[in-house]
Amino acid sequence: MNVFLIITLAATLNFCSSQQDTDAVKRLTPTEYKAQKATSKEPVLLDVRTPEEFTEAHVKGAKNSDYRGGTFAEDMKSWDKKKTYYLYCATGNRSGKAAQMLQEAGFERVYNIGGFTALEEAGLPTVSPKQK
Repeated sequence: MNVFLIITLAATLNFCSSQQDTDAVKRLTPTEYKAQKATSKEPVLLDVRTPEEFTEAHVKGAKNSDYRGGTFAEDMKSWDKKKTYYLYCATGNRSGKAAQMLQEAGFERVYNIGGFTALEEAGLPTVSPKQK
């Protein structure tokens, strides 16, 4: 009887884990992002940090839509669900949550590319007032 219970529990956990993997937001390293964006048609790069963080420095070509401040939820209503979206924040936490929101709203090509510092360290071009 105990063997049957263990097998049933293991099968259930395996199914739940598989289900989670399919619904999970795709995470790309900075290197994977650089390689993939070159093949994406009209990719959209979104910085979901606050406007203050964005003004301080951001990846060149990024658009700002503040996840924490609530503008992201409003902005996404007008975005094209057929485009490819790459999201980043300071550490990858907010961008992961924002990417999940996009997926739940029916956006199919959504990627969390992590934190700004990692992107900068990987050599992505950045913009900041200090550079001017």
